[in-house]
Amino acid sequence: MAKLTPELEKAQKEIQAVAAKQGLDFYETIFEIVTYKQLNEIAAKGGFPNRYPHWRFGMDYEQLSKSYEFGLSKIYELVINNDPCYAYLMEGNDFVDQKLVMAHVYAHCDFFKNNKWFGQTHRKMMDETGNHAVRIRRYIDTLGVDIVEDFVDKCLSIENLVDAYSVFKKIESPKKPEAGHVGGPALDRPQRDVLKYLLDYAPLEEWQYDVLSIVREEAYYFAPQAMTKIMNEGWASYWHAKLMTEKILHDCEIVDFADRHSGAMVMPPSGFNPYKIGIELFRNIEERWNKGQFGKEWSECDDMAARLKWDTKTGLGREKIFQVRRDYNDVTFIDEFLTEEFCHEHRMFVYRFNKRTGQFEVDNRDFNVIKKKFLFQITNMGMPIISAVDGNFNGNGELLLTHLFEGVEMQPDYMKATMENIFAIWRKPVNLATVMDGEGRIYTWDGQDFRHAQFGDVKVAPAENTPDKEDE
Repeated sequence: MAKLTPELEKAQKEIQAVAAKQGLDFYETIFEIVTYKQLNEIAAKGGFPNRYPHWRFGMDYEQLSKSYEFGLSKIYELVINNDPCYAYLMEGNDFVDQKLVMAHVYAHCDFFKNNKWFGQTHRKMMDETGNHAVRIRRYIDTLGVDIVEDFVDKCLSIENLVDAYSVFKKIESPKKPEAGHVGGPALDRPQRDVLKYLLDYAPLEEWQYDVLSIVREEAYYFAPQAMTKIMNEGWASYWHAKLMTEKILHDCEIVDFADRHSGAMVMPPSGFNPYKIGIELFRNIEERWNKGQFGKEWSECDDMAARLKWDTKTGLGREKIFQVRRDYNDVTFIDEFLTEEFCHEHRMFVYRFNKRTGQFEVDNRDFNVIKKKFLFQITNMGMPIISAVDGNFNGNGELLLTHLFEGVEMQPDYMKATMENIFAIWRKPVNLATVMDGEGRIYTWDGQDFRHAQFGDVKVAPAENTPDKEDE
């Protein structure tokens, strides 16, 4: 890694000043120049140069490297939520690319600092991941790489079993279970933070407790990024476009910028681009609030000609998008601001793959169906909602988990693999209550057999308009 060249350093100072003048509020941001190999390596580790060794990071690095070498993809920017923020520029990129990335980065840094869903994230995570790496390497030196890596595998397979929506309160620290204990209590309310429940009550060795704690801490750090992907990328894209076109670009750079920007905004009919949806929604919100297209009177107006001409010149757009940036996550963002007019303007329809023609075709243009499907895909970061409810199930220390069924059944292979990994941590049978084939079932893995039994009189029909397996 290298420091910025004098030319880039001058550009950074200019862009920082322009961004601040526009109202962006960010931590100190440190840019470093890296080769494409270094950038791929850092990206494979989640953005942190110093992270504990694990084969998954090596696999991700190989995928990123091959994708770059074959010309399939290229990482233009990488920025870390930290105080100070760290960002990486790839060596050899055109000067206009570097300026675009810096403008994009400052908007990301503003989002990290001010969005409430990042309020409890560790602001010194660059140092913390280094500490994590030292501790896990120490266990590898003492116990051997196979033992430690196998346990890390199991922990990483369940890293999504945290309560990402607990960020508005201080995330509770786990308590170490007492020696010789068996199982855990039944809960008055389901415990969404399954990792905490395991840390509180599973019979873990000291080093295992530490490793699982590390995985949980990093899971909470990354959760807000997954919960705000559309907003975060949309906000950064909105500001890089505005700053570049209005304040930063020279005339000779306009064509190159337009080429890079349009490439990032492409959204194929059967795909989804968070950059495109995010930037267009922020622009839509700004325009609506500038024209007064909100509130009771606007909502009750059913005269399409009047709606098209509606402009009370309230001029509240800029204030509104900053408020949205502060308070919302992707689910609330889409739920409140995605309109039928927006969907039709940007051709956001439900598509289905036609096996006969070999193409994706519009399957549904109904706004309510589109919005429900979109919200379903981003709720809980697209993961099943699993909770711990009883650590002494059947009276012998078995673990009972529940799945919040919302019309889509769990995939049996993934369910079984996850239960096997939780069993390795809990060391007693693991049970999962869910709905399969329209009936309530409890699945059990006891270390040897995978079985299920029906429970209750549960007959749940699939939720209306749930995604088909061939839908995209």
